[in-house]
Amino acid sequence: MSEAIELAPYDPHWPNAYAEEAERLSQTLAHALLALHHIGSTSVPGLIAKPVIDMLGEALDLAAVDACKPALANLGYLARGANGIPGRRYFEKRDGAGKRTHHLHIFATSSQEIGRHLTFRDRLRANPALAADYGELKLAILARGIERREDYQQAKADFIARASRAQ
Repeated sequence: MSEAIELAPYDPHWPNAYAEEAERLSQTLAHALLALHHIGSTSVPGLIAKPVIDMLGEALDLAAVDACKPALANLGYLARGANGIPGRRYFEKRDGAGKRTHHLHIFATSSQEIGRHLTFRDRLRANPALAADYGELKLAILARGIERREDYQQAKADFIARASRAQ
């Protein structure tokens, strides 16, 4: 059974939650990551979001990331493999009640996925009207009764693609 999709108003604590987790991950993944970024809706001031901190890691070598799985498990991260996106290493962290708190997406530096994620985030940050439109879309998707994460992601895909291409 799929978890219900929960949206929350923007929380000004989200950047601090990212920074705290990034510090822990930077120590654990020091030899595997070149950079770590706060992505997703929690990284965009004022945007409604699932209250889960999304992070994007850039790695020279995914084998080095794979070698860090035990250390990441010690921080509470569950390895999910590529989870449907070739070339990705995906990890999720949950709280004591089993609720998702963090997603960690790691790609090799050569992956186009890095640019796609960062471009979309940066466009939302730079354009409050675009971010507001995205928030309204998310609410409309839930109002249509979409409950599965995969369907929710798919319903946002065209908007994300258009916003990422716009100049």
